[in-house]
Amino acid sequence: MAGESSFDIVSDFDRQELVNAVDQTQREMKQRYDLKSANASIQLEKDAVVIAAPSDMVLKSVIDVLESKMVRRGLDLKVLDFGPVEPASGGTVRQRIGLKRGISQDLGRTIVKLIRDSVPKAKAQIQGDAVRVSSKSKDDLQRVQQTVRQQGYDVPIQFDNYR
Repeated sequence: MAGESSFDIVSDFDRQELVNAVDQTQREMKQRYDLKSANASIQLEKDAVVIAAPSDMVLKSVIDVLESKMVRRGLDLKVLDFGPVEPASGGTVRQRIGLKRGISQDLGRTIVKLIRDSVPKAKAQIQGDAVRVSSKSKDDLQRVQQTVRQQGYDVPIQFDNYR
């Protein structure tokens, strides 16, 4: 065997796919009869999506369209962090939906502890916003992936950089 194998546990999404999902949502808002004259808007910012609508009902419809477009493009809905619905000018409402990216330090510690408890031969360490897992056995690494997948964290988890 040629030494240790490793992979990274990360939480990320494809920004271009999100841009495409927002563009498709805007197009559908211009075509759908219930959203065409509603004067709603959706904007993609660096770390959030902002939706403005004349009422809660229209806001929920735009969110439903956005979620369906995201699912079709293979984006996990766990990247969305819904903020409160705020009243805006002119009797409209606005909602800021944050975009989750990266594994927090607390979640990283939780994942490292889980790996230590479940697969003692695998070594895990936090590196920035990712967790690097290494082991001599590829079977142990696959067991780690299976264990982490079963936990159901509130952020999307991917396994990257498998070597």
